[in-house]
Amino acid sequence: MSSPHLTRRTLLLAGLGLAGSGALAACSRTATPLGGAIGPVPSASPAPGQRLVTAALTPKPTTLDLAGTSVQTWAYGDAAPGQLIRAAAGDFLRVTVDNQLPVDTSVHWHGVRLRNAADGVPGVTQDPIKPGTQYVYEFTVPDPGTYFFHPHSGVQLDRGLYAPLIIDDPQEPGAYDAEWVVVLDDWIDGTGTTPDEVLKKLLADGGSMGGMSGNGGMDHGSMGHGTTGSGMMGGASTSSSGAMMMGPSPWGDGGDVTYPHFLVNGRVPADPETFTAKPGQRVRIRVINAASDTLFSVALGGHRLTVTHTDGHPVRPTDAGAFWIGMGERYDVVVTLGDGAFPLVAQPYGKTGRAMAIVRTGAGAAPTADAKPSELDGDVLVGSTLQPADAVRLPERTPDTTLDLTLNGQMQPYAWGINGAPFGKNTPLTATAGRRLRIQVANQTMMTHPLHLHGPAFALADSGLRKDTVLLAPMESRAIDLDPDAGDWAVHCHNIYHAEAGMMTLLKATA
Repeated sequence: MSSPHLTRRTLLLAGLGLAGSGALAACSRTATPLGGAIGPVPSASPAPGQRLVTAALTPKPTTLDLAGTSVQTWAYGDAAPGQLIRAAAGDFLRVTVDNQLPVDTSVHWHGVRLRNAADGVPGVTQDPIKPGTQYVYEFTVPDPGTYFFHPHSGVQLDRGLYAPLIIDDPQEPGAYDAEWVVVLDDWIDGTGTTPDEVLKKLLADGGSMGGMSGNGGMDHGSMGHGTTGSGMMGGASTSSSGAMMMGPSPWGDGGDVTYPHFLVNGRVPADPETFTAKPGQRVRIRVINAASDTLFSVALGGHRLTVTHTDGHPVRPTDAGAFWIGMGERYDVVVTLGDGAFPLVAQPYGKTGRAMAIVRTGAGAAPTADAKPSELDGDVLVGSTLQPADAVRLPERTPDTTLDLTLNGQMQPYAWGINGAPFGKNTPLTATAGRRLRIQVANQTMMTHPLHLHGPAFALADSGLRKDTVLLAPMESRAIDLDPDAGDWAVHCHNIYHAEAGMMTLLKATA
């Protein structure tokens, strides 16, 4: 279903289908009641006059074609990414999940501010969705932005179980001619191993450090194998524009898993997605990093990009040749296109290979699979240096409560945790709903971690930038502010292997 609010511009979604059907013409911005009990999501209905958008997801085993190589995996339907779901801010979303997998699953609506009962975390906000059963998620989508959805069950994200969720702003002027959705991924499933086997190998050494063990995770005991990195930290500097200079290892280790493929919209560089437009057109590109273990730097060869949003929230427009995007992050950029054929490249940090698509506006040979935009060799924008748009600033308040959160762990033995213990053994953070909470976050490891908080977006205390996922470099500390909604909210590293090995806790906010 294409959005009625976007008819004045062309939506070029590069093969990503639109899902959902609308009813009840008007839109309401009233949020649904909060809830938090384990079990089925409480019955909910759209408010009078609120538009209903429905969609269906079928997680199932399937076979994908990666440039002639067939891989067995799990996906929503028969494609990865799965079918795009699109709605407008204020709509009521009803999604029916028909689990045709051989195992339990769930769906987390990453970055969406919703009622706790619909957050999709088994053992916390719901029971897992059993094989052969259906489950209905119902919630209002109050905020426009670029989001995505994926399981919160074991390492299922590192298969093909992810898809974009775009929430349009009915008030946005739409000062661009076309829109592209770009989903990045690292891929290992069906290439002689599976994500569960990858995790199992990583955990094989077991052991403990500082009260931590290599057990626990996002769904209590999922199994899971791979190649580890060295965990060494390098140096970097930041320019006055907020761009990180490409020194040796600016983010520490490049991840834990060696991937044979990196994808743009489910396709490898040997068989790239091609986006088409006309020279001089302005295009909005929504970039989603759905990878499980890979940080990317992104550039469009021969072009400068204007970053307009991060994690769905508007920022002061910022010019960049390239930008970093961590696992779970999203960035919207606007670009005025030149004439020709250009490589859109996502370069994995600390790893061999690349993800690539082609942007074509005119004649000329297509970029080769190993094309590397020169922009990747210059300053690369660090998203946490962006400044928020005034309209989305968190109102200034003195924190009512200040809590500490430390990220702990190491590679050998493979053990990760928060506040000195893995999930299930660490003590949840506690706060009062609606009261200002400051969390002092300290990364005490030699690896970069994309920290993701479920529930309302937080603000970086030093700038007010609104985010739901923030990259923390080795040994970096940062304060974040939020006004939590009532419920039990997951807080975890969005490296799926770190989370499943224990780098997760809960924020329990009581009314």
